[in-house]
Amino acid sequence: MRKKRSPRWARWCVGLGALLAVVGGGSVVAVQATVQAATKSIKQQDLLGSSTTAGTERHATVTGAKNILLVGIDRRASAKPGDPTRSDSIILMHITADHKSAYLISLPRDSYVPIPAYDNGAQSYAGGKNKLNAAFAYGSRGLTGSAALSHGFELLSLTIKKLTGITPDAGAIIDFEGFQQIVDVLGKVCMYVDEDTTSIHIGHTADGKQAAPYVINSDGTLNHKIKGVTPNFYAKGNHCFTPTEALDFVRQRDLLADNDFDYGRQRHQQQFLKAVVQQTVKDGLDSPTKLPGLLSAIGKAVTVDSGGISLEDWVFAMRGINPDDLVTLKTNDGKFNSESIPGVGSVQLLSDDSLDLLKAAKNDQVAQFAEAHPTWVAST
Repeated sequence: MRKKRSPRWARWCVGLGALLAVVGGGSVVAVQATVQAATKSIKQQDLLGSSTTAGTERHATVTGAKNILLVGIDRRASAKPGDPTRSDSIILMHITADHKSAYLISLPRDSYVPIPAYDNGAQSYAGGKNKLNAAFAYGSRGLTGSAALSHGFELLSLTIKKLTGITPDAGAIIDFEGFQQIVDVLGKVCMYVDEDTTSIHIGHTADGKQAAPYVINSDGTLNHKIKGVTPNFYAKGNHCFTPTEALDFVRQRDLLADNDFDYGRQRHQQQFLKAVVQQTVKDGLDSPTKLPGLLSAIGKAVTVDSGGISLEDWVFAMRGINPDDLVTLKTNDGKFNSESIPGVGSVQLLSDDSLDLLKAAKNDQVAQFAEAHPTWVAST
């Protein structure tokens, strides 16, 4: 008997919460359930705050071009309460006015940008130029839990608005720690590793015991290798990750060829999340034993601000987009344009063409930009 293929709407039924999975660059989490049941698993809270028209009455139908701010975070167990939360991946998702195409514009977290003044109620920030991911950190510092996420995201959104003139229509956060739970349910995730990757976090001693292979500085930078510990190594080629390996892989940056401005880690996170989606479609949609766990894990990994529009309406409006055809664009053509700033460190300067790309997102002309700049389209 031929296995029933899940309908297109089922692949969008986690609504905007699934679109977040494109922080990864290429698809959405898929589950076969009713739209209502699936969207109930997604945490919703005010993330955009004063950066948008939150709280005002909005039409229930999504119309016209849309821009969604997607943020990936990686909160470590070692983090102390009140420590600032940093955004690992920042993507502006542009949906064309006909709702048939979507583009993911990856913004390097080290981009040197003006951050507006902000007071989160616990600590205030006077404003100034800094790295883009500092916006989430300044917005969240001194806070914990949902308040840290809301204020961190709000200041990041205000920073994006100041930089681009774009008022995000919706926003979402993916917690990479939470994605390990999704892999736990699936059992494994298989993908193609595009370059040899050595772990600085997980390794093993000669007798097979797990151990840290490197000493890491308090700021997250590499100090030195620990004698007698062999680090985990993910060779270029096809690889099936266990849950622990998966989280370890997407965290690697320091020993990659292009670690300076995080292009390698961003690319690997994008590829990994797309693989998670594909595996969910393949192994999770029709599994009555896996589906409840997947919904629960997705709900823990994803937080959404739907911009005053129901997730069900987002699902319906986006039904014409094939998740596998999402296009990821690199700022600066994926090349380094660095400068050392006193008190800030090495930063990435956005080129004039990069600013034109962001302007294209505001004016719904990203397709034209991509056609004129084919090398800016990333392969995931």
